[in-house]
Amino acid sequence: MRRIVVATFVSLDGILQAPGGPQEDPTSGFALGGWTAPYFDEALGASLGDIFGRPFDLLLGRKTYDIFAAHWPYVSDPNDPIAPVFNRVTKYVASRAKPTLAWQNSQLLGEDIVASLKKLKGDTGADLLVQGSSNLLQTLWTAGLVDELSVLIFPVVLGKGKRLFGDGAVPMGLKLAKSQSYPTGVIVANYTPDGLVKTGDFGLAEPSAAELERRRKLT
Repeated sequence: MRRIVVATFVSLDGILQAPGGPQEDPTSGFALGGWTAPYFDEALGASLGDIFGRPFDLLLGRKTYDIFAAHWPYVSDPNDPIAPVFNRVTKYVASRAKPTLAWQNSQLLGEDIVASLKKLKGDTGADLLVQGSSNLLQTLWTAGLVDELSVLIFPVVLGKGKRLFGDGAVPMGLKLAKSQSYPTGVIVANYTPDGLVKTGDFGLAEPSAAELERRRKLT
């Protein structure tokens, strides 16, 4: 069965908007696009092989799809490691409208996105890899459809912008599968769902009557 794998770049305060460039997504006046670029080096770039090295199809929200479709088909560098893969794989697109999808191998999920994704997950095939797509992510969290979360956490605070988890995020427990830090300060952490949120209490328990009596005798 297919899995839905979320792989995302986030700031330390959880913002994922426009990691790749100044004009990538200036929605709501976001002016810090391209905030991941200063932290990429050869080691961190190689770590993306863990994400893109496995068979996958892309699962994208409409806005991220438009950003990708305006970039990846036009990459001319024959040695680019990502463009040929992104151009080849199937792109499943979540959209309330019915846009024309000009990028090769692109398909709309239809009006009932959750039902379409449940059907896709029941099929055999490659994982569905989510990139960006902040609005779609909220739908995936709410429906409990995410099987793996790979987060690249960058040592920067952005303050405002689209967040990995919105205000209506459903509480969930996560289990750390693996993690690694890099010289530029980036931490890559992989999580899998781990049921409900577990809670505890650090407060001191009230002493029993017998304990109170024992203490009285010692004074």
